[in-house]
Amino acid sequence: MPLVSVAFAPLRPSLTRFVDNVLKWGVPFVSASVLIGVLSGAHPAHAATSAERARLNAPVKAVADQRIAVDTSHGSGLLPVYADHPIDQAAPDVTRVFIVIHGTLRNADTYYASGLQVIGKADVPRNSTMVVAPQFLTPADTRAFSLPASTLAWSQEGWKGGEPARKPVPISSFEALDALLAHFANRSLYPSLSTVVVMGHSAGAQLLQRYAVTGREGDSLARVGIALRYVVANPSSYLYFDDERPNSQVMANGACPRATQWKYGLKSAPPYVASQDVRDLETRYVARDVVYLLGQADTNPYTHFIDRSCAGMAQGPYRLARGLAYFDYLKKRHPDGLKQKVVEVPGVGHDGLGMFTSACGLAVLFDRALPASCPAIAGTAPNAR
Repeated sequence: MPLVSVAFAPLRPSLTRFVDNVLKWGVPFVSASVLIGVLSGAHPAHAATSAERARLNAPVKAVADQRIAVDTSHGSGLLPVYADHPIDQAAPDVTRVFIVIHGTLRNADTYYASGLQVIGKADVPRNSTMVVAPQFLTPADTRAFSLPASTLAWSQEGWKGGEPARKPVPISSFEALDALLAHFANRSLYPSLSTVVVMGHSAGAQLLQRYAVTGREGDSLARVGIALRYVVANPSSYLYFDDERPNSQVMANGACPRATQWKYGLKSAPPYVASQDVRDLETRYVARDVVYLLGQADTNPYTHFIDRSCAGMAQGPYRLARGLAYFDYLKKRHPDGLKQKVVEVPGVGHDGLGMFTSACGLAVLFDRALPASCPAIAGTAPNAR
Protein backbone atom coordinates (compact mmCIF):
# COMPACT_ATOMS: atom_id res chain seq x y z
CA MET A 1 0.00 0.00 0.00
CA PRO A 2 1.43 3.43 -0.88
CA LEU A 3 2.02 6.07 1.74
CA VAL A 4 -1.18 7.94 2.45
CA SER A 5 -1.06 11.43 1.01
CA VAL A 6 -1.37 14.04 3.73
CA ALA A 7 -1.45 17.78 3.11
CA PHE A 8 0.64 20.07 5.30
CA ALA A 9 0.85 23.82 4.65
CA PRO A 10 3.74 24.07 4.46
CA LEU A 11 5.81 21.04 5.55
CA ARG A 12 8.45 21.95 8.11
CA PRO A 13 11.95 20.86 7.07
CA SER A 14 12.11 18.39 9.95
CA LEU A 15 8.80 16.83 8.89
CA THR A 16 10.00 16.60 5.31
CA ARG A 17 13.11 14.75 6.43
CA PHE A 18 11.01 12.38 8.53
CA VAL A 19 8.66 11.62 5.63
CA ASP A 20 11.74 10.97 3.47
CA ASN A 21 13.00 8.54 6.10
CA VAL A 22 9.61 6.82 6.26
CA LEU A 23 9.65 6.38 2.48
CA LYS A 24 13.21 5.05 2.63
CA TRP A 25 12.20 2.53 5.30
CA GLY A 26 9.21 1.45 3.20
CA VAL A 27 6.44 1.92 5.76
CA PRO A 28 3.09 0.85 4.32
CA PHE A 29 1.16 3.78 5.76
CA VAL A 30 1.61 6.47 8.37
CA SER A 31 -1.18 8.73 9.52
CA ALA A 32 -0.89 12.47 9.90
CA SER A 33 -1.40 12.15 13.65
CA VAL A 34 1.51 9.73 13.96
CA LEU A 35 3.81 11.97 11.91
CA ILE A 36 2.94 15.02 13.94
CA GLY A 37 3.00 13.18 17.26
CA VAL A 38 6.40 11.65 16.65
CA LEU A 39 7.98 14.94 15.68
CA SER A 40 6.46 16.74 18.61
CA GLY A 41 7.88 14.15 20.98
CA ALA A 42 4.44 12.93 22.00
CA HIS A 43 4.68 9.41 23.36
CA PRO A 44 1.38 7.73 24.21
CA ALA A 45 3.29 4.86 25.84
CA HIS A 46 2.37 1.92 23.65
CA ALA A 47 -0.87 3.63 22.60
CA ALA A 48 -2.80 0.56 23.72
CA THR A 49 -6.54 0.59 23.17
CA SER A 50 -8.86 -0.36 26.02
CA ALA A 51 -9.23 -3.80 24.46
CA GLU A 52 -5.45 -4.20 24.29
CA ARG A 53 -5.04 -3.08 27.90
CA ALA A 54 -7.67 -5.61 28.96
CA ARG A 55 -5.74 -8.39 27.21
CA LEU A 56 -2.47 -7.31 28.79
CA ASN A 57 -3.91 -7.13 32.30
CA ALA A 58 -6.02 -10.28 32.14
CA PRO A 59 -4.59 -13.26 34.05
CA VAL A 60 -2.93 -15.94 31.96
CA LYS A 61 -4.99 -18.98 31.00
CA ALA A 62 -2.41 -21.52 32.16
CA VAL A 63 0.58 -21.66 34.49
CA ALA A 64 3.61 -23.86 33.91
CA ASP A 65 3.78 -27.01 36.01
CA GLN A 66 7.49 -27.15 36.87
CA ARG A 67 9.69 -24.78 38.89
CA ILE A 68 13.26 -23.47 38.85
CA ALA A 69 14.62 -22.13 42.13
CA VAL A 70 16.14 -18.66 41.85
CA ASP A 71 18.45 -17.92 44.77
CA THR A 72 19.99 -14.45 45.02
CA SER A 73 21.43 -12.06 47.59
CA HIS A 74 17.95 -10.48 47.81
CA GLY A 75 16.27 -13.76 48.68
CA SER A 76 14.74 -16.64 46.78
CA GLY A 77 11.77 -17.29 44.54
CA LEU A 78 10.40 -19.89 42.17
CA LEU A 79 10.16 -19.43 38.39
CA PRO A 80 7.46 -21.50 36.65
CA VAL A 81 8.67 -23.38 33.56
CA TYR A 82 7.27 -25.77 31.03
CA ALA A 83 9.64 -28.55 29.96
CA ASP A 84 9.35 -31.81 28.08
CA HIS A 85 11.73 -33.49 30.56
CA PRO A 86 11.47 -33.41 34.37
CA ILE A 87 13.54 -30.35 35.23
CA ASP A 88 14.84 -31.88 38.47
CA GLN A 89 16.07 -35.15 36.96
CA ALA A 90 19.16 -36.05 34.96
CA ALA A 91 18.81 -36.09 31.17
CA PRO A 92 21.93 -37.91 29.97
CA ASP A 93 20.84 -38.14 26.32
CA VAL A 94 20.04 -34.45 25.82
CA THR A 95 22.55 -32.69 23.57
CA ARG A 96 20.58 -29.55 22.68
CA VAL A 97 18.23 -27.38 24.76
CA PHE A 98 15.83 -24.77 23.39
CA ILE A 99 14.68 -22.11 25.86
CA VAL A 100 11.61 -20.36 24.43
CA ILE A 101 10.69 -16.92 25.85
CA HIS A 102 7.01 -15.99 25.65
CA GLY A 103 5.52 -12.72 24.43
CA THR A 104 3.75 -9.85 26.14
CA LEU A 105 0.68 -11.92 27.07
CA ARG A 106 2.88 -14.24 29.19
CA ASN A 107 1.35 -17.22 27.38
CA ALA A 108 4.25 -19.58 27.92
CA ASP A 109 2.00 -22.56 27.13
CA THR A 110 1.58 -21.32 23.55
CA TYR A 111 5.29 -20.68 23.11
CA TYR A 112 6.17 -24.04 24.64
CA ALA A 113 3.88 -25.70 22.09
CA SER A 114 5.63 -23.69 19.36
CA GLY A 115 8.99 -24.99 20.58
CA LEU A 116 7.74 -28.56 20.34
CA GLN A 117 6.53 -27.87 16.80
CA VAL A 118 9.99 -26.57 15.91
CA ILE A 119 11.52 -29.84 17.07
CA GLY A 120 8.94 -31.86 15.17
CA LYS A 121 9.46 -29.95 11.94
CA ALA A 122 13.26 -30.16 12.20
CA ASP A 123 13.06 -33.98 12.19
CA VAL A 124 15.64 -34.54 14.93
CA PRO A 125 15.70 -37.32 17.55
CA ARG A 126 13.33 -36.37 20.37
CA ASN A 127 15.47 -37.89 23.09
CA SER A 128 18.41 -35.64 22.18
CA THR A 129 16.53 -32.34 22.44
CA MET A 130 14.78 -30.54 25.28
CA VAL A 131 12.30 -27.66 25.11
CA VAL A 132 11.89 -25.32 28.09
CA ALA A 133 9.59 -22.29 28.36
CA PRO A 134 9.95 -20.06 31.45
CA GLN A 135 6.96 -17.97 32.50
CA PHE A 136 7.26 -14.42 33.83
CA LEU A 137 4.00 -13.92 35.71
CA THR A 138 2.37 -10.83 37.19
CA PRO A 139 0.76 -10.55 40.66
CA ALA A 140 -2.65 -10.79 38.96
CA ASP A 141 -1.63 -14.16 37.52
CA THR A 142 -0.50 -15.52 40.87
CA ARG A 143 -3.72 -14.38 42.54
CA ALA A 144 -5.90 -15.91 39.84
CA PHE A 145 -4.27 -19.31 40.31
CA SER A 146 -3.74 -19.04 44.10
CA LEU A 147 -0.05 -19.75 43.62
CA PRO A 148 2.32 -20.06 46.57
CA ALA A 149 3.82 -16.85 47.92
CA SER A 150 7.26 -18.00 46.73
CA THR A 151 6.21 -17.70 43.06
CA LEU A 152 8.01 -14.88 41.29
CA ALA A 153 5.86 -12.12 39.78
CA TRP A 154 6.80 -8.90 37.96
CA SER A 155 4.89 -5.91 36.66
CA GLN A 156 3.38 -6.22 33.21
CA GLU A 157 6.26 -4.26 31.66
CA GLY A 158 8.98 -4.88 34.25
CA TRP A 159 9.85 -8.45 33.33
CA LYS A 160 10.71 -7.39 29.77
CA GLY A 161 13.52 -5.12 30.93
CA GLY A 162 15.15 -6.91 33.86
CA GLU A 163 13.30 -4.98 36.54
CA PRO A 164 13.07 -6.40 40.08
CA ALA A 165 10.11 -8.67 40.80
CA ARG A 166 7.15 -7.32 42.74
CA LYS A 167 6.98 -10.50 44.82
CA PRO A 168 8.18 -12.33 46.82
CA VAL A 169 11.52 -10.46 46.74
CA PRO A 170 13.08 -8.02 44.22
CA ILE A 171 14.69 -10.57 41.92
CA SER A 172 15.42 -9.34 38.39
CA SER A 173 13.97 -11.28 35.47
CA PHE A 174 17.60 -11.38 34.29
CA GLU A 175 18.55 -13.17 37.50
CA ALA A 176 15.80 -15.68 36.76
CA LEU A 177 17.39 -16.34 33.35
CA ASP A 178 20.78 -16.60 35.05
CA ALA A 179 19.39 -19.35 37.28
CA LEU A 180 17.91 -21.17 34.29
CA LEU A 181 21.20 -21.12 32.37
CA ALA A 182 23.14 -22.14 35.48
CA HIS A 183 20.82 -25.14 35.78
CA PHE A 184 21.87 -26.34 32.34
CA ALA A 185 25.55 -25.86 33.13
CA ASN A 186 25.22 -28.65 35.70
CA ARG A 187 27.10 -31.56 34.13
CA SER A 188 25.72 -34.04 36.63
CA LEU A 189 22.26 -33.42 35.11
CA TYR A 190 23.27 -32.82 31.49
CA PRO A 191 26.52 -34.70 30.78
CA SER A 192 26.01 -34.71 26.98
CA LEU A 193 24.68 -31.19 26.50
CA SER A 194 26.59 -29.25 23.82
CA THR A 195 24.28 -26.38 22.82
CA VAL A 196 21.72 -24.10 24.44
CA VAL A 197 19.62 -21.89 22.17
CA VAL A 198 17.56 -19.13 23.79
CA MET A 199 14.86 -17.91 21.43
CA GLY A 200 12.43 -15.06 21.92
CA HIS A 201 9.82 -13.42 19.72
CA SER A 202 8.27 -9.96 20.12
CA ALA A 203 8.26 -9.00 23.83
CA GLY A 204 10.24 -12.15 24.57
CA ALA A 205 12.85 -10.92 22.12
CA GLN A 206 12.94 -7.57 23.94
CA LEU A 207 13.82 -9.38 27.16
CA LEU A 208 16.30 -11.62 25.36
CA GLN A 209 18.17 -8.84 23.56
CA ARG A 210 18.69 -6.93 26.81
CA TYR A 211 19.72 -10.12 28.57
CA ALA A 212 22.19 -10.93 25.79
CA VAL A 213 23.82 -7.57 26.57
CA THR A 214 23.80 -7.80 30.35
CA GLY A 215 23.43 -11.47 31.32
CA ARG A 216 26.08 -13.04 33.54
CA GLU A 217 25.58 -16.78 33.17
CA GLY A 218 26.56 -17.36 29.54
CA ASP A 219 30.18 -17.68 30.59
CA SER A 220 29.34 -20.51 32.98
CA LEU A 221 28.05 -22.54 30.05
CA ALA A 222 31.17 -21.78 28.03
CA ARG A 223 33.40 -22.94 30.87
CA VAL A 224 31.88 -26.42 30.71
CA GLY A 225 31.96 -26.58 26.92
CA ILE A 226 28.36 -25.65 26.13
CA ALA A 227 27.72 -23.21 23.26
CA LEU A 228 25.06 -20.53 23.78
CA ARG A 229 23.13 -18.84 20.99
CA TYR A 230 20.57 -16.04 21.29
CA VAL A 231 17.90 -15.85 18.56
CA VAL A 232 16.18 -12.46 18.76
CA ALA A 233 13.06 -12.38 16.58
CA ASN A 234 11.04 -9.25 15.79
CA PRO A 235 11.37 -7.25 19.02
CA SER A 236 9.65 -3.91 19.27
CA SER A 237 12.83 -2.12 20.38
CA TYR A 238 16.53 -2.60 21.14
CA LEU A 239 19.06 -1.48 23.74
CA TYR A 240 21.42 1.16 22.32
CA PHE A 241 24.82 2.00 23.79
CA ASP A 242 24.84 5.76 23.18
CA ASP A 243 22.42 8.55 22.25
CA GLU A 244 22.44 7.93 18.50
CA ARG A 245 19.12 6.80 16.99
CA PRO A 246 17.98 6.17 13.41
CA ASN A 247 15.37 8.93 13.60
CA SER A 248 17.13 11.73 15.44
CA GLN A 249 14.28 14.15 14.67
CA VAL A 250 12.16 12.49 17.35
CA MET A 251 14.80 13.47 19.90
CA ALA A 252 15.51 16.98 18.63
CA ASN A 253 15.82 19.66 21.30
CA GLY A 254 15.39 17.14 24.09
CA ALA A 255 11.84 16.32 23.03
CA CYS A 256 12.14 12.64 23.98
CA PRO A 257 14.51 12.09 26.93
CA ARG A 258 13.01 8.63 27.40
CA ALA A 259 14.74 7.49 24.19
CA THR A 260 18.12 7.27 25.90
CA GLN A 261 16.93 5.84 29.20
CA TRP A 262 16.47 2.18 30.09
CA LYS A 263 15.23 0.02 28.35
CA TYR A 264 16.14 1.95 25.19
CA GLY A 265 19.52 3.11 26.52
CA LEU A 266 21.72 2.51 29.55
CA LYS A 267 20.70 5.55 31.58
CA SER A 268 18.66 4.83 34.74
CA ALA A 269 19.15 1.08 34.32
CA PRO A 270 17.78 -1.34 36.95
CA PRO A 271 20.12 -2.59 39.70
CA TYR A 272 21.08 -5.80 37.86
CA VAL A 273 22.54 -3.70 35.03
CA ALA A 274 23.75 -0.69 37.03
CA SER A 275 25.80 -2.96 39.30
CA GLN A 276 27.99 -3.94 36.33
CA ASP A 277 30.67 -1.91 34.55
CA VAL A 278 28.66 -0.66 31.59
CA ARG A 279 31.89 -0.13 29.64
CA ASP A 280 32.29 -3.89 29.43
CA LEU A 281 28.74 -4.66 28.37
CA GLU A 282 29.08 -3.70 24.72
CA THR A 283 32.43 -5.47 24.33
CA ARG A 284 30.96 -8.70 25.66
CA TYR A 285 27.77 -8.33 23.67
CA VAL A 286 29.26 -8.01 20.21
CA ALA A 287 31.34 -11.14 20.84
CA ARG A 288 28.27 -13.22 21.71
CA ASP A 289 26.46 -15.47 19.24
CA VAL A 290 23.36 -13.42 18.49
CA VAL A 291 21.15 -13.82 15.43
CA TYR A 292 18.48 -11.23 14.67
CA LEU A 293 15.67 -13.10 12.92
CA LEU A 294 13.49 -10.52 11.17
CA GLY A 295 10.23 -11.09 9.32
CA GLN A 296 10.30 -9.28 6.01
CA ALA A 297 6.54 -8.71 6.30
CA ASP A 298 6.70 -7.35 9.87
CA THR A 299 6.10 -3.85 8.57
CA ASN A 300 2.83 -2.76 10.15
CA PRO A 301 3.52 0.21 12.49
CA TYR A 302 0.32 -0.26 14.49
CA THR A 303 -0.32 -3.90 15.36
CA HIS A 304 0.72 -6.54 17.90
CA PHE A 305 1.40 -4.12 20.76
CA ILE A 306 4.24 -2.39 18.89
CA ASP A 307 5.96 0.33 20.90
CA ARG A 308 4.69 3.62 19.46
CA SER A 309 6.18 5.82 22.15
CA CYS A 310 8.59 8.51 21.01
CA ALA A 311 11.43 6.29 22.31
CA GLY A 312 10.22 3.43 20.16
CA MET A 313 9.65 5.60 17.10
CA ALA A 314 13.17 7.00 17.42
CA GLN A 315 14.36 3.52 16.47
CA GLY A 316 12.26 3.33 13.30
CA PRO A 317 8.65 3.14 12.12
CA TYR A 318 8.12 -0.64 12.43
CA ARG A 319 9.91 -3.77 13.60
CA LEU A 320 11.73 -4.77 10.42
CA ALA A 321 13.11 -1.26 10.01
CA ARG A 322 14.17 -1.12 13.66
CA GLY A 323 16.05 -4.42 13.42
CA LEU A 324 17.90 -3.50 10.26
CA ALA A 325 18.77 -0.06 11.60
CA TYR A 326 20.07 -1.54 14.86
CA PHE A 327 22.36 -3.99 13.10
CA ASP A 328 23.66 -1.22 10.86
CA TYR A 329 24.37 0.78 14.03
CA LEU A 330 26.35 -2.11 15.53
CA LYS A 331 28.35 -2.63 12.33
CA LYS A 332 29.35 1.02 12.28
CA ARG A 333 30.45 0.90 15.92
CA HIS A 334 32.35 -2.37 15.42
CA PRO A 335 33.86 -2.41 11.94
CA ASP A 336 35.95 -5.51 12.60
CA GLY A 337 34.63 -7.36 15.65
CA LEU A 338 30.87 -8.01 15.39
CA LYS A 339 30.22 -11.78 15.60
CA GLN A 340 26.49 -11.47 14.96
CA LYS A 341 24.22 -11.55 11.92
CA VAL A 342 20.76 -10.73 10.59
CA VAL A 343 18.62 -13.31 8.83
CA GLU A 344 15.43 -12.16 7.13
CA VAL A 345 12.42 -14.46 6.73
CA PRO A 346 10.57 -13.81 3.46
CA GLY A 347 6.78 -13.73 3.57
CA VAL A 348 6.44 -13.82 7.38
CA GLY A 349 5.19 -10.95 9.51
CA HIS A 350 4.74 -10.76 13.28
CA ASP A 351 4.25 -14.49 13.76
CA GLY A 352 6.49 -16.35 16.20
CA LEU A 353 5.56 -19.84 15.04
CA GLY A 354 5.90 -18.81 11.41
CA MET A 355 9.32 -17.31 12.09
CA PHE A 356 10.78 -20.26 13.97
CA THR A 357 9.33 -23.03 11.79
CA SER A 358 10.32 -21.36 8.51
CA ALA A 359 13.26 -22.78 6.57
CA CYS A 360 15.27 -19.72 7.60
CA GLY A 361 14.30 -20.06 11.26
CA LEU A 362 15.11 -23.76 11.44
CA ALA A 363 18.51 -23.18 9.85
CA VAL A 364 19.31 -20.53 12.45
CA LEU A 365 18.03 -22.56 15.40
CA PHE A 366 19.91 -25.71 14.41
CA ASP A 367 23.00 -23.92 13.05
CA ARG A 368 22.53 -25.31 9.55
CA ALA A 369 23.45 -23.77 6.23
CA LEU A 370 20.99 -21.04 5.29
CA PRO A 371 18.82 -21.71 2.23
CA ALA A 372 19.45 -19.34 -0.67
CA SER A 373 15.96 -17.91 -0.09
CA CYS A 374 16.99 -16.43 3.28
CA PRO A 375 18.67 -13.01 2.94
CA ALA A 376 21.41 -12.58 5.52
CA ILE A 377 23.65 -9.75 6.63
CA ALA A 378 26.89 -10.88 8.22
CA GLY A 379 28.69 -9.15 11.04
CA THR A 380 32.16 -7.71 10.70
CA ALA A 381 34.19 -10.35 12.57
CA PRO A 382 36.21 -12.73 10.35
CA ASN A 383 34.19 -15.75 11.51
CA ALA A 384 30.77 -14.09 11.22
CA ARG A 385 28.57 -15.99 8.77
